Order: sequence, then structure tokens, then C-alpha cells
Amino acid sequence: MGTQNDRRDFLKQGAAATAGLFAAGTAMGQSSESGASSDKYQGQGGTYPRMHPGTGGPVGSPTDRGKLVPGLRKAGEPPVNVIAPDLKTLSGKIVNGAREFHLQATPTRREVLPGIWMDAYGFNGQFPGPVLEMYQGERVRIVFRNDLPEPTTLHSHGLELPISMDGIPAVTQDLIQPGKTFVYEYDVHQEGSFFLHPHVAMQEAIGMVVPFIVHSKVAFEPAVDRDFVLMTQQFSMLPNAHIPNTISMDWNFLTINGRCGPYTTPLVCKLGERVRIRFLNFSTLHQHPMHLHGHTFWVTGTEGGRIPETAWIPGNTVIVGVAQSRDVEFVANNPGDWVLHCHMFHHMMNHMVSQVGPIIRQKKNDPGFEVPGYPQIMKGMSDMKMEGKHAGKMQMEKANDYSMPMTMEDMKKLTDRRETQGMREGWYKGVKGLFTVMRVLPPDLYDKLMTTDDPIPPNSSTPLNPHHA
Repeated sequence: MGTQNDRRDFLKQGAAATAGLFAAGTAMGQSSESGASSDKYQGQGGTYPRMHPGTGGPVGSPTDRGKLVPGLRKAGEPPVNVIAPDLKTLSGKIVNGAREFHLQATPTRREVLPGIWMDAYGFNGQFPGPVLEMYQGERVRIVFRNDLPEPTTLHSHGLELPISMDGIPAVTQDLIQPGKTFVYEYDVHQEGSFFLHPHVAMQEAIGMVVPFIVHSKVAFEPAVDRDFVLMTQQFSMLPNAHIPNTISMDWNFLTINGRCGPYTTPLVCKLGERVRIRFLNFSTLHQHPMHLHGHTFWVTGTEGGRIPETAWIPGNTVIVGVAQSRDVEFVANNPGDWVLHCHMFHHMMNHMVSQVGPIIRQKKNDPGFEVPGYPQIMKGMSDMKMEGKHAGKMQMEKANDYSMPMTMEDMKKLTDRRETQGMREGWYKGVKGLFTVMRVLPPDLYDKLMTTDDPIPPNSSTPLNPHHA
């Protein structure tokens, strides 16, 4: 599941991406397609529409806003594996009674936007990640090697473990020197969305974090069909630089799973499925009110684990503080390509520095400047223009001095990903910063997109002309 091709091949094996990840132990649950075409869920608490928006039963009932409406899988099965767009996942293997993972702290280089690279620290050659998955009640063994040019440690954030395994320099252990290995091993009795990171502040600020997902042995009810992991981070990288400034109290790059929108790979699900999204915030100093369009979700978990049903909160925006996680669940019953983003306004843009802000750009003879405050639209939001002799049809007709130049290669990095096929033409102009897209597709379109290589024309999931939908 590491590369986009790996993920597509994996999805082809099952509509819910739940083929057995774990080489040892119980395999992850398989999806049941029963009821996939049923328009309504019928339960003891009333009905709830699966294939179109609706409120369901009265407030407080099991079907209220889809609260306890199950997915299309059978109850009592193991949990589905997580899907982490743009990240690799590891399930380890059982060795001498423990689920064993191998992590190496390494320098790494990541393309956060097409043509924009960041040099940072990470694990196993990437940041963040890779995502680790295991079951509640297992023993974990993390064989950790330090391949950085400086000492470090590894802290299991939020885990209740022996003090000697907490990974705090000087307080619980000596720093792990370059080239050395340290083995962290402990029993995991909790479940939930956690992460691993060094307990060296500037190393954390330069990208070092690993999502750590602990599944319950039997899937929580109501069972979900999709389980997504989204890790948020922020960096300060000045113009013409390629290394984050870890002592800065400011920021200008915001990433989801190591990429800025529109380079973030969309989340894809099938209409009528129950979906869980795990938000993990490892930003340097900002909370993120994560907002999903077109759906109402329930907040079902924190970094402390599953929340009792009686304390679930409905909404469409959830605040995720620094070093916190929040799990939300909903029935994806509203078809289309729905944006999912942080709602802090300055987090919805890319590489924002004063030298390139909208208000300082001035075009001669532009009557708009007669209006105080003009302009406020960011570069690339209204137009993009292609550069090079092969631009062809990609040349935007209305390109102006505020346009963002892009090469054909850069554009293909956005539009050639299978997960973006069929979206509205030019969708990438409205996706920036801490921003991605949740695609809720009718079953036939989903199957064509994720299980075949058939071409899918633009505007298949969201119409080009809203009034002709």
C-alpha cells in the first residue's frame, strides 16, 4: 500500500480495501456488499437514507444523523485496515510472541507540491510515517535504528507502558547515538489513534512522526467500511529554501500525510458506506478545525481511545489540537467530490509569505484597485497557465498576471493520479494548503475507478455546470 499503484492494486482485491494485511494473527475483515444498493437502512431506531442526504430518526435515536447506522459489512468481524493516502503502512510480523516493526530514523526528501521539495528528517525514508497497525492486547517490539547524524530517541505518545520504554532523553534513557539501535518492547492494552516521535523538539518540528494505529480485536459497532488516517503538520520554509526553519514560530507550508493540497491524494469511498477518518495533528503550534463538506459526522474517539456512544458529538467541524487525535464517523450518503480542510483561513493556502500575498500584487490599469483591500484571491485560485511548448489544451484562456505558472509535468502529477479521475475540470485550483477531497462515488463509478483501468472522463462525479446537474 506504499505507492499509488500499490494502493490501487490493493483496492482491486476488495471493494472495501480490507484484504488481510496482517501476515501473522487474524486477517483484517472483508467487506460485505449486501445492502449496497438499498436506498434506506431499516433498524430498530427507524430508517436512514444511504444513497442521499437525510436526518434519519428523531434526535437521540440510533438513526439520528446516522449515528449508529452500520456500514455494509457484517457485525462481529475484525476491523478493516486503515488507508493512509500518500503514506506507506506496515503491519509487522509476529516474532517470539510480539508484533515486530523495524524503524530507521533517516534524512529524507519529500515533494510537498509539484516541483517543490523539502529536506527533512523522517522514518524509513519518508515523513510522516510509515503508518504502523496492530491489535489491542498484543505485545509490540519496535527495533529502532538511528541513521541520523545526531542522537535521538523514540517516544510512544499516549501509550501506557513501562517507564523504561517511554523514550525521554536523560529522564528514562540515554540518547541513541548515530548508527546505534534500541529495542522498544511492551504490551499494548489500549486501542486508538496514537503516534510515535522523538522527544527532541526540533527533530519533531522537522517532520519526525509515525502514526500508530491500534485496532480492537473485533470491530466496534457500528462497523465501518473505510478507515482513513490523516496526519497534519506545518513547516516554515522561506522562498528559495528547501529546509524547514525549526526555530521559527511562524509557518507557511501545511501538509496532510506529507503533501499540501492539491497534491494530496483524495479519499475515495462508495456511496452508502460508513466511513471513519482519524485526524492526527502533529503541527508545531496550531490547532486545526477540520471541516468536511456535505455530511454530518459523529466524533467517536480521541487519543484516549473510543468515546462512549452517549458522549458522541455530531458536527461537521472538529478541532484537533497539537498532539491530539480525533476520530469521526459518518455514513457517506451524499454523492460528489467533497472538500475536507482546516477552516483556519490562513491554513487554506500554500507557501504564504508576505512577498507573494495577494494585496501587494498590482497590475497596471486594473480598475479593481479602486476598491480598498483588492485583491484577496490567491495566485492560482482563479487561473493557472501552462508553460512550455507542450501546453496545448492545458493553456488556460483567461491566464493573467495573477496566474500560477505550471509545467506539463507538474500538472500531470495532479491530474494523472487514478484517484482524481472523473473530477470536475480544474478542481485543483480550489484545493490548497491543509486541504484534500473526500470522493463519495456511486457504486458503478467507484468500481470503474478503483478496480479497472478504464478511462473516466472529467466531470463524471461532479458536473461542470452546476445548473445542469
